[in-house]
Amino acid sequence: MIKKIDYKKELNPAQLQAVESTSGQFLVIAGAGSGKTRVLVYRVAYLVENGIKPDEILLLTFTRKAAEEMLRRASQLLDERCQRVSGGTFHSFANSVLRRYGSFLGISNNFTILDRSDSEDAINLIRTQLGFNKTDKRFPRKRALNEIISISVNKSEKIEDVLYDEYPQFMEWADEIKTINDEYRKYKFSKSLLDYDDLLVFLKDLLEKHERVRSALAGKYKYIMVDEYQDTNKLQSYIVCLLACEHKNIMVVGDDAQSIYSFRGANFKNIMDFPKIFKDAKVITLEENYRSTQPILNMTNEVIRYAKEGFEKNLFTRRQGMKLPVFVDARDEFAQSKFIVDKILELREEGVELKDIAVLFRSGWHSNDLEVELANRNIPFAKYGGQKFVEAAHIKDVLSYLRIVHNREDQLSWYRVLLLLKGVGPKTAERIIIEVIARRDNISLDQKLLDKTEGLAGLLELLKRFDAKKDQPDQMVHAFLKYYQPYLKDKYDDFNKRPNDLDSLERIASRYKSLEEFLTDMALEPPEKCIVEPGSKDRDDSTLCLSTIHSAKGLEWHSVFVIYVAEGHLPSYLSLEDTEAIEEERRLFYVALTRAKENLFLLKPHVDRSPRSYFDASGTVFTRVSRFLEEGKILDKFVKIESTDLDGFDELLLGEINIKHSKADPDFLEEIKDYLRG
Repeated sequence: MIKKIDYKKELNPAQLQAVESTSGQFLVIAGAGSGKTRVLVYRVAYLVENGIKPDEILLLTFTRKAAEEMLRRASQLLDERCQRVSGGTFHSFANSVLRRYGSFLGISNNFTILDRSDSEDAINLIRTQLGFNKTDKRFPRKRALNEIISISVNKSEKIEDVLYDEYPQFMEWADEIKTINDEYRKYKFSKSLLDYDDLLVFLKDLLEKHERVRSALAGKYKYIMVDEYQDTNKLQSYIVCLLACEHKNIMVVGDDAQSIYSFRGANFKNIMDFPKIFKDAKVITLEENYRSTQPILNMTNEVIRYAKEGFEKNLFTRRQGMKLPVFVDARDEFAQSKFIVDKILELREEGVELKDIAVLFRSGWHSNDLEVELANRNIPFAKYGGQKFVEAAHIKDVLSYLRIVHNREDQLSWYRVLLLLKGVGPKTAERIIIEVIARRDNISLDQKLLDKTEGLAGLLELLKRFDAKKDQPDQMVHAFLKYYQPYLKDKYDDFNKRPNDLDSLERIASRYKSLEEFLTDMALEPPEKCIVEPGSKDRDDSTLCLSTIHSAKGLEWHSVFVIYVAEGHLPSYLSLEDTEAIEEERRLFYVALTRAKENLFLLKPHVDRSPRSYFDASGTVFTRVSRFLEEGKILDKFVKIESTDLDGFDELLLGEINIKHSKADPDFLEEIKDYLRG
């Protein structure tokens, strides 16, 4: 029996309109909590149910996990045909296309993908070879150089413009940085290496310069959907337009009010300009919210209403609720932390689990004091944002062996594994690499060199054992781990803390049948090691979430605390002189607010003694509430204000000020007192 879905019953009118809009160009503005993912899932099912071949549908997302989850849900709705839809990230799509059509651009189909750390090492190698490591004046290091080059690519801007906007201290080195960039490009091309940015650049070039390939892809993918369109950069937007330029069947979904990743190259203008590029595009707005209560939405609607630019929308919900968002003017950072901990314990008594509570902040250091208080009060927490699994040095060591098996000319990986050997320095490593690569398929060296270098013969013999196309990835990992053990103990003082990671690598490798696929995923979709859990953890309890706002996007909690809602913190002091940056800070604040379902608490310390204060790097500072709460008197209209006892604290502070300003105008104290009371 053929399964039929009752779309009218399952979707609200705006969602239904988006799902049933198939042929043509559509921009779906999906307000926070409005069922964006639901629309994409049901639209996949709707297209397949109405006769569209699954392999003619392309779903582009920002994480592989998101694409897999959407297609899984679509399959549950309809049937397994939905699993045959092509879904994945921009980078994974680019990888698959370039593996097939890269020869049109002179790219070998067995290219190796460099992660960010590898890119930095390659750039540093070129920087050193060009002699820029011995300049009289400060020259940018490898991380800054990589960042400058990457921003230039992702924002489609000249190196000079990136330096002017973001690294003015390096403007005098513009020509030298361009030279490094040129040499870096040549180096990668000669060694069959591509970094993350290259995947998008070469895909764009392929679509732009080779009409046959573009037509072939357009003929294959006749229905294109893009998730989180507000997070695309210029390159990604251009790729999407090129893919759709023939059939013009495209739907992009996103929320202009949640565009917060400009530091990664995301371009707010992409979503705003979509109707200008596709002049027949229809804009569909999803405004019914399924997450937050109406009092929370009233406030968030008002915050975003003051944005300089954006699509008009007014979120509403059937979940009315009675609790207003709460603003707490705490005495200082410690009082802010104490209020949060006390309130968390109170919420737990009311039946709210720790896993349903989050504390959000603009910058990672904002939670430092709170983390100490949580540990002191024995409340387990997880803080999000940290080192990626594959960026750990010991993981990169082992992956380097595998990358050599996959691509014998991977000079960076050779360099890494050779430097693990005793007695091998940079010069010896370079000599060995030149000789090994010169012999291409036959991994061998001059006997004198083998005799001179301890462990080198064993390494070459091990590498010879494996065939990248025939052997299983986990078998290779197992063998290399056994070989690597002595080097692990020799290189790292804390080697006893690292085996768990290496065991995890072997388990992950066991899921793959192809070395190429394994290495590609390790570069494009690596598992993350991003949770730190101080304090004790009850076995039957959950864990409180501490997170930067950027990391919290797309998530939701019953109760949310947003801390340091003060000028210079949110918005960040780095954005105060830039109108566009301030607008992104507003959207960041909006994202934080819209994570809350039932309870929303906004806090700021009345006094900031933080060494990072932008007002005064050393002394006591009186904070001012964030401008985003002052506009339109939002604080008065939509928020319940609570305050810790400031009276005695004010007198203490006034005493400090009196000492500091004993020679000041007598009216000074009264002015400060009025400020504090006001």
